[in-house]
Amino acid sequence: MYASPSPPRPAARRPRAVAAALALLLPLLTAVPAHAADEDPPPRAFGAHCRVITEDSEVTGVCHNPYPESDQVRLHLRCAAWWDLDTDGPAREIGPARTVKLTGRCWQAVDTAWVSHAR
Repeated sequence: MYASPSPPRPAARRPRAVAAALALLLPLLTAVPAHAADEDPPPRAFGAHCRVITEDSEVTGVCHNPYPESDQVRLHLRCAAWWDLDTDGPAREIGPARTVKLTGRCWQAVDTAWVSHAR
């Protein structure tokens, strides 16, 4: 008299299986890696962009600061002759969106020239 219930069809079990799999995998896919949460934020960009132009014994440095923080720049010269004085120019502050020109010279010839930066 009583009919035994028929077993569920395989097609009826699929949505439940997919839902269970998603419920288990979704937290793993959206979790932030542990090492990423502990890292400090990347440092803010800093430092003016400088070009150093050497012509014979004269050096010109042109620096532009595109960043919101001020930058202190200084022109350094190393002269080729041993008796010629090497120079470290005075520090110049470059505000945001500003450009400065730095100049220096040796008596005879320039060996190397570069610009240093400080906050």
